Amino acid sequence: MGFLLHHCIVEAAERSPDHGAFRFDGQDLTYAHLVERSHRLASLLVEIGVRPHDRVGIYMNKGLDLPVALYGILAAGAAYVPIDPNAPTERVRFMLDDCAIRHLIVDPAHGRKAAKAVAGGAAVSSATVDAIIGAAAPTQQAADAATGTETCRFIPWQEVASLPARDPQIPLVEQDLAYIMYTSGSTGVPKGLMHTHASGLAYARLSAREYGVRPDDRLGNHSPLHFDMSTFEYLTGPRVGATTVIIPEEATMFPRSLAQLIETEHLTFWYSVPLALIQLLEQGGLEERDCSSLRWVLFGGEPFAPKHLARLAELWPGARFSNSYGPAEVNQCTAYHLPIGPIDPEEPIPIGPVWPGAQGLIVDAEDSQVETGEVGELVIRAPTMMRGYWSRPDLNRKAFLRRSRFTDFEEVFYRTGDLVRDRGDGNLMFLGRKDRLVKVRGYRVELDEVEAVLGALPGVAEAAAVALRSTEDQVMIVAAVMLRQGSEVTAEILRRGAAKRLPNYGVPSRLKILASMPRTGSGKIDRQVLAKDLAATGG
Repeated sequence: MGFLLHHCIVEAAERSPDHGAFRFDGQDLTYAHLVERSHRLASLLVEIGVRPHDRVGIYMNKGLDLPVALYGILAAGAAYVPIDPNAPTERVRFMLDDCAIRHLIVDPAHGRKAAKAVAGGAAVSSATVDAIIGAAAPTQQAADAATGTETCRFIPWQEVASLPARDPQIPLVEQDLAYIMYTSGSTGVPKGLMHTHASGLAYARLSAREYGVRPDDRLGNHSPLHFDMSTFEYLTGPRVGATTVIIPEEATMFPRSLAQLIETEHLTFWYSVPLALIQLLEQGGLEERDCSSLRWVLFGGEPFAPKHLARLAELWPGARFSNSYGPAEVNQCTAYHLPIGPIDPEEPIPIGPVWPGAQGLIVDAEDSQVETGEVGELVIRAPTMMRGYWSRPDLNRKAFLRRSRFTDFEEVFYRTGDLVRDRGDGNLMFLGRKDRLVKVRGYRVELDEVEAVLGALPGVAEAAAVALRSTEDQVMIVAAVMLRQGSEVTAEILRRGAAKRLPNYGVPSRLKILASMPRTGSGKIDRQVLAKDLAATGG
C-alpha cells in the first residue's frame, strides 16, 4: 500500500499530536483527535458495508465534523463526494443517482432535506421522509419499504464514539479514487470530476512548495467543501501539518465579520474568488482592522480587476499576492506572484508560468502549437490532473488531447477551453474562454474583454456580459454591473465609458445595473441564470 491522502494526518499527528489541525467557531480539533475520530468513522463505515472504491456523500454544513467525515471516508477506502447543502433537491438527487451513492453522511440540520432527495423529490410524503431518517442505521429496510427502491443509508454519527479508533488498513494504491467533485456543465447537467490519491497528493505537495506553507501557518477556509478551492485547506494544510480555520457560512456573508475573523484568528493564508476580497474592500472596514498576520493572499476562479487589487495591496502591505489559476480538472497548474510593492491599477494580471512538474501547450484549432505571443487554447498535463469525468465517456473523448510520441507512449493533456498568450517571459495572459467568443455583425467579440473593460470603469465593483439573440435573430451583447457603495454612475455613463475602449460592435446594446449578481454555489457569477434573467426582463 502506497502513501495516501489520509496518511497525511497520521504523519502530522505523529509529529505534533496536540497541534491544531482544524479550528471552527473557537473550537480546536488537534491532529491526534482528527486521526482518532476519522478512524472511528472509518471503522463504522466498513462495519455497515462500505467497500473500497465506494462513493460516500458528504451533505453537511461547515464545522469540525467535516474534516472527520472526509478523512474517515478515505481511511475506509472509499471516495468522498461533497454535496452542496444549499443545492436544489433535484440536483442533489442527480448526484446521488449519478455516482450510485449508497451511504450519505448528513448533519442534523439537513436530515429532512436529504431524505427528500433520497426519496425522489419534494413531493414525497412525510411518512416516507420519516422512514428514511429513522432508518439511518443499522438497517435500511424501512426506507426501502417506503420508497420501493434501494436508497442511501444515512450515517449515524451518534454511534461513532462507541467504536474503537482503529485504522481499517484498507489496501489501496495512489491511483485509486479519492474524491469526486461535481461542477456545472455547459448544458446545466452536473459533471463529476474523478481525482485520485495521486492527483490530490501531487496538488498538496506542489501547492505547499509553491506558496511555502509551514506547520505554523493558519489557513483561512473560505470556500465550501464542494468547491475545488477548498482542497488547498483540506489537503495542503494537513500535508504540512498546518492549521486550517474553517470560516462559518454566516461570516462569509458579512464582510465586517469576515474582517474581524481574519484579525482575531491571526490568519496567515487567504484563498478565495475575487468577489470575497472585493466585498472586504467595499464593506469590511479593513482600515479599522489589523490584518498584518496575513503573509499570502491567493485569488482565482475569475479575473480580478487590477484596480481592486491595487487598493487591497495598499491596505495589506505585508502580504504577498498571487493569481492562482487552474480548472478543477487539474486542481491548479499556474500561479503568478505579484511583485511586492504598489500594484499598477491599469496593468492586466498574468496567470503565471506552468508549475514545475507539469507541461502546458498553447494550441490552435488544429491542435498545433502556436508561436510565442500568439493566442491559443491552453492544454495541460500534470500529476495533479483528474482521471476523467465520472461515467461520461462522451465528455472524456472531448476533454483530452492525446499525442503519441512513439509507439507505446501517449501524452494526455486536458483541454482547458481557456484562451491564453505567452507574453514572452513564460508568464501566460488569460484572455477568456473559447466558448465566450461570439460574432456580432460579423465581427469577433470576446465577452471576457467586454467584462474587463466594464469592470475597470470608475464606480463599478463587478461586471458580466452575455450574448443574446434579438427578435431579428441577431446576436447582441447585453451586460450587467454591480456598483461600488456610494457610486451614482448611470448605465448610460457606463456605456459611453465602454465605447471609449471597445469597438462599436463590442459595446453592450443594453446595460443593466443590479443590486446583486446571480451566483453559483462557489461564488462565481452564474452567467446562464444572468442570461435568462436579462432576456426575460429585456436587458
